[in-house]
Amino acid sequence: MNICFNNEIPIYIQIMNYLKNEIIIGKINNGSKLPSIRELSNQFKVNCNTVQRVYKEMEREGIVHVERGMGTFIENDATIIMSLKRETAEKIIDEFINKMKNIGFNNGEIINSINNKIKK
Repeated sequence: MNICFNNEIPIYIQIMNYLKNEIIIGKINNGSKLPSIRELSNQFKVNCNTVQRVYKEMEREGIVHVERGMGTFIENDATIIMSLKRETAEKIIDEFINKMKNIGFNNGEIINSINNKIKK
């Protein structure tokens, strides 16, 4: 696992987004066991508390569950993963639209731009 951290976004959020992306694209499968807190903190070269926060937040969001003494596992529910995929897509679309509007495009121009790219 390789990640280049951005100083403008909290590290735990960046790690969480990285893991969510790995789940969405299927590199981490439903029901899979995640590395231990210590293992993941060593891989990312971050404090164990940071990874613990990532796992707690993902558990709160219903993406993972903890089995006492066994570890942290991705939920084995395809609807949760699909929901995560849709939520991520919404964020990407919102960011794209905001950036396009910030450089002066209106809604019609944005749609035309997307249609032209899709046709290629």
